[in-house]
Amino acid sequence: MNAATGIALKPALLAQAHAAGFDAIGISPPDAIGAAAAHFQEFLNLGRHGDMDWLAAKADRRADPCVLWPEVRSVIMLGMNYGPNENPMEKLAQRSNANISCYAQGRDYHDVIKKRLKQVARWLHAESGAGVKVFVDTAPVMEKPLAASAGLGWQGKHTNLVSRQFGSWLFLGAIFTELALPFDAPETDHCGSCRACLDICPTRAFPGPNMLDAQRCISYLTIEHKGHIDREFRIPMGNRVYGCDDCLAVCPWNKWAQQAREAAFHPSTDLSKTTLAEMLRLDDAAFRLRFSGSPVKRTGRDRFVRNCLIAAGNSGDTALLSTITPLLRDASALVRAMAVWAIRQLAPAPDIAAYRRESLAHETDHAVRAEWD
Repeated sequence: MNAATGIALKPALLAQAHAAGFDAIGISPPDAIGAAAAHFQEFLNLGRHGDMDWLAAKADRRADPCVLWPEVRSVIMLGMNYGPNENPMEKLAQRSNANISCYAQGRDYHDVIKKRLKQVARWLHAESGAGVKVFVDTAPVMEKPLAASAGLGWQGKHTNLVSRQFGSWLFLGAIFTELALPFDAPETDHCGSCRACLDICPTRAFPGPNMLDAQRCISYLTIEHKGHIDREFRIPMGNRVYGCDDCLAVCPWNKWAQQAREAAFHPSTDLSKTTLAEMLRLDDAAFRLRFSGSPVKRTGRDRFVRNCLIAAGNSGDTALLSTITPLLRDASALVRAMAVWAIRQLAPAPDIAAYRRESLAHETDHAVRAEWD
């Protein structure tokens, strides 16, 4: 493709992207992953990806966009602000409520962003004739180093993108194109000596600056991890039942952040003010209905209720015992095990033996029985 075409089209491309609702846009060369590829391979070699086997499955494509699509000449990185209207940290004190990460309190960003990416990509193809491909999160693309190369921000010590204009709150998407576009200058790292994001982590998921052990991360544990959550992490989870905003929310650059202009990312009342009692009563059908169109739905009912039981155990709210007790007979061993843990956290010591007898009278799962030991 003629480079002059890309130069001529870039101003109109920026206008199209902003008209489609994107708040940040930049162009990166496809070979800009650089040292991030080696860091990613080390992350995999150390097993810090936990259950996320899909990260390793196509590691070569993540490390080099040209392996994913050899014809790519430019990577258009786009960001959409999802800034919350209040400090997510304030919800940690509402211990009888289910604390859902602010990114998941509106509509599923995958659906919203992919539609807008396709809109911009169709325009670019129509204007230039160049081939295009769109990606948002689920494809083997390392969005954050590409976004940093495109000038959208820099990767902070928590490994997430930080923007001088939008703080920590940017959803990312990418358009790969055969068109040669003028590249933007990479953003400079502005973290300095600050380590607020590292120090705030309740489960010590950061072995060091720019290093993450996902197996210790509450977002990973509550969303990706399929099994029982280790006891070490349960109390530090607090009332976080889907994701964790701590390392993002504490970033000083959020002083420049602003509330999302995209209405689809504004918090739904149903998701921003949810009680643990209500969540613990959800069966599979009710869970699917309640979280239709939300990222929360991807965890499935059993894992979500597992998380809510841990939050209930941390709540200090003994009124929840009447809601927890029926879950000792839930069809899911994952749920039953955490019901045991929550009861042991909340019930008066003299009552524990009766709960134990009731549970063990019909329990055959080893992991559930072990929760009573």
